[in-house]
Amino acid sequence: MPAISTNTAANAAVRYLNLNSAQESSALSKLSSGSRITSASDDAAGLAISTRISSDVTTLQQAATNASQATSILQTADGGASNISDILARMKSLASESASGTTTDDSRAYINSEFSQLSSEIDSIASGTRYSGQGLLDGSSVFSGTGVAVMVGSSSSDTINVSLSTLTSTALGVNATTLNVSTQAGASAALTALDAAIKTVSGARASIGAQESRFNFSADSISTQTQNLQSANSAIKDVDIAAEQATLSSAEVKTQAAVSAEAAANQMPQYLLKLLG
Repeated sequence: MPAISTNTAANAAVRYLNLNSAQESSALSKLSSGSRITSASDDAAGLAISTRISSDVTTLQQAATNASQATSILQTADGGASNISDILARMKSLASESASGTTTDDSRAYINSEFSQLSSEIDSIASGTRYSGQGLLDGSSVFSGTGVAVMVGSSSSDTINVSLSTLTSTALGVNATTLNVSTQAGASAALTALDAAIKTVSGARASIGAQESRFNFSADSISTQTQNLQSANSAIKDVDIAAEQATLSSAEVKTQAAVSAEAAANQMPQYLLKLLG
């Protein structure tokens, strides 16, 4: 029914104009952000899942850093233990020389002087092998004894323990105050102690290597998990550019049509007024 007090056609055109404009704005927002979910109303469940995955990814990225730092600590400790192992080999050579019956007492005094210095150098290396200010081989840091747990996952239970042995001369039983190669008998006793010390250091290095290997595999696992979670999050959250561009194009055409319809509807009351003329 033609009427001039209520423009039903204009009201309908405005309603569709608002709907089309909102659809166009939503498409533009998604395209500009690159995300399919720009507000919770777009996909509440998807947003919750995406947020949890994003949190896990962030935690795993930190876990990768933790694993890298732990590997660096172990490599540093192994470097120090390797030097100590070389010193023990030299000390054993000196003890073997002193234990020989062809060596004179005067020579043994000189040998013992070097032997004592090497024993002190073991302590210097043990205390000087540090990471972030903490001694790794002198038993003074948190890594000694039971060690510390390094988080390598997204859960508090995903940990690997880092434990380092104490490799001071006293711990190895080769302290210069207890060993003396200035006599043939003392040299023979030193050989036995040095064999035990070398075995201890070898065991410590084996343990370090085993821990380092585990961290390397853990780092690979973290990398794989991170990649898979990022892929899953992309499937949930990232916008399909082609599909959204099609939606935007459709919304633009409908918006333009609604504007034209609104303009035409606004002219209708004027045409009706001519009937009164």
